[in-house]
This record gives sequence, C-alpha cells and structure tokens, in this order.
Amino acid sequence: MPYFERIVSQAIRDSIGKGQQVTIIYGPRQSGKTTLIKHIVGEASKDVYYATGDDLFAQQLFSRHEWAFLERELGNARTIVIDEAQKIDNIGLTLKLLVDRGGYTVIASGSASFDLSQKLNEPLTGRTNTFHLFPLLYQEIQEQYRGVSTDIQLEECLLYGMYPRIHTIRDKREKEQYLSEYLNTYLYKDILTLETVRKPQKVVDLLTLLALQLGSEVSVAELARTLSIGHGVVERYLDLLEKMFIIVPLRGFSRNLRKEVSKMPKYYFVDIGIRNALIKNFNPLALRDDVGALFENWFIVEVYKSHLMHRRGANRYFWRTYNQEEVDFVVERDGILSGYECKWSPKSKETPPKSWTSTYPNATYEVVHRDNVREILDRLEQ
Repeated sequence: MPYFERIVSQAIRDSIGKGQQVTIIYGPRQSGKTTLIKHIVGEASKDVYYATGDDLFAQQLFSRHEWAFLERELGNARTIVIDEAQKIDNIGLTLKLLVDRGGYTVIASGSASFDLSQKLNEPLTGRTNTFHLFPLLYQEIQEQYRGVSTDIQLEECLLYGMYPRIHTIRDKREKEQYLSEYLNTYLYKDILTLETVRKPQKVVDLLTLLALQLGSEVSVAELARTLSIGHGVVERYLDLLEKMFIIVPLRGFSRNLRKEVSKMPKYYFVDIGIRNALIKNFNPLALRDDVGALFENWFIVEVYKSHLMHRRGANRYFWRTYNQEEVDFVVERDGILSGYECKWSPKSKETPPKSWTSTYPNATYEVVHRDNVREILDRLEQ
C-alpha cells in the first residue's frame, strides 16, 4: 500500500523524545495514525515496543503500574508506542512512570478523544504534546492523482471520502465494501462499548438522521421527538459522536442577535464517505440531488482538518439571518472574518448578501466551487 506523506509528519518528528513529554496523536480509526508512527520511528527498529489497547495482554501490562514488571517486559526498547491507548485503565499513570522513571520516548494514540484525555490530563499535566491526524487532506492525495482531472478527483472524494485505504482501492465495489465494513467493524462496535450509551441503536439512528439533514440546521428537540428519547440524551450522544471524530458541529455566527440566527447548529461528517455509507448511496454525482450538500460538507471539513493538523487557532461558523440571507461557512482567524459560499457548479455572477457586507464591511466573501476549490484550499494551507 502506498504511503501518503502527511503534513503533520515533521511536527511529530520534532516533538518525539523532546524532554519528558509524551507525544499524543488523536484521530479517527483508520486515519493512518499507526502507519504514520511506524513510518517515523521505524517499524523494523529493535528498540521500539509496539502495543495496542485492543490487546488484552497490553491492557494488563500497562495498567499494573509495577515498574519491575514493566521494565522486564519492555526489554531493550527505548521507544514505546501504544495505539488505542484510551482502552487501557489508568494509562496516564503508566505513561508518567515510563517517561519519569524509565526515560522512555513514549507515543500514544487514541480514536476517542474524551476517553484518552480524561485518563491523561491529571497524571500528565504539562507533559504532553498533542497532535490530530484525520483522514487525508486533498493536498495529501495530489501525488496519487497526478494527471487525473479535478472533476474525477472530486467525484472520488465526495462519494468515497478521504480515508487513506479508499485512495489505494481502484474498484468502486471494494470502496463501498470497505466503508460498509468500517461502519460495522469500528464505528458500531465502538458505540457498543460506550458505558454511557444505553441504547446503541438510537445513536446509529441519530447518525442516519444527521446524514439525511446534511447542510441544514438541526433541532435537538425535533431529533429527540423523532427518536423518542430525551432532549438531554440527544445532546449527550451528539457530544460523544463529536469526540469520537465522527461529526463536526458548526454554530451560527452572530453579533447582532435581532436579525441573525444562531441557536440551532449544523452537523457535518468528518468523512463524507461514512455519511454516504450510512444512507447506502454511492450513486454518481450526476444522478444525485445532494451534491451541493456533499460539496459543502467536504470543503468545510477540509478546512477544519487543516486547522487542527496545522494547529492553527480559528473559529468556524455559518451565518444566516431571519430573512434567509446566509453564508455557508465563516472563518474567524486573527481578528479577520472570511465568508465562503459553497456551490458545486460555478455561476457567472455571485454577490455577497447585502446584510453581510453592511454588517461586516471588513469581512471577505468568496464563492467556492469545483473549478476553484483546489486553488482556495492551497491558499488556505499557506
């Protein structure tokens, strides 16, 4: 399988082994965390100890906090890599022991940010260097698609998403099968293991509802009525899905509450291929009536992933008024507002909403479409 060079690679290389710091990498399952770590530290190196929290022996080894036992089992290793670390009880105490007493270089990864952060925060306060690794950025697949037209690239991305494995498979049926297996092997099983989820099927139903409302504002009260569960339960499930790197919320931007809508959020999928798998729709873009929503989701999440992987501070919103003027995506960074309207097909003339320019005269406005999206994403990466 080809290796995709990730934009975050060099920053992780620079952080590894720096002082008494644990390198933490968060991201969804199958986003390439283990592949990246092995590429950086060297898979064949004899002084690297690899473990995964899915393994029962690793759970026992790293949850005992017995130094003599740990030291004997780790042998001559000087670098310790623990994947899915959130599945190991009291992992934070063990990592602290490894760096403080043993002087090991420690790298831990997790696919559930809330589980791992809760276990690390107190024992490792001030001792972590944290990175995010999401499915591939559009920039990161360009070498793979050299000589392929932008329209074909975008069709692949909008139908099948950005997981690394997807962009190594040529057969469309295999791509669909991979995404279906991802849902059953990883997503559904991870939901089943969450202690706070009493009715896992309701979480799956919630995700399906979000998939069908892509690009629209979401009423928690309406979701609760449809699912026959409490308002607070829906909010808790949405929070869990966000922390499992499945969905991304987008809040309404408002500095003038009288005319701007800001209460109901929108939800987008971290990977649009997973969304299409949920509703079992991989029809070509020319046959779909949701291509605009697919493109909007894909662009917004590309920017979101880029911000987190580059570790750039930014706030992200949508903007809408009560008289139906709207901007799909608003980025607030370094005191500057940038508005983006997402349109799959370019039009000859697109002007910003009058209320946008009058309320925020210093803000920018740009229409993003399939012909200029690569140029805009390249600019935002700089």
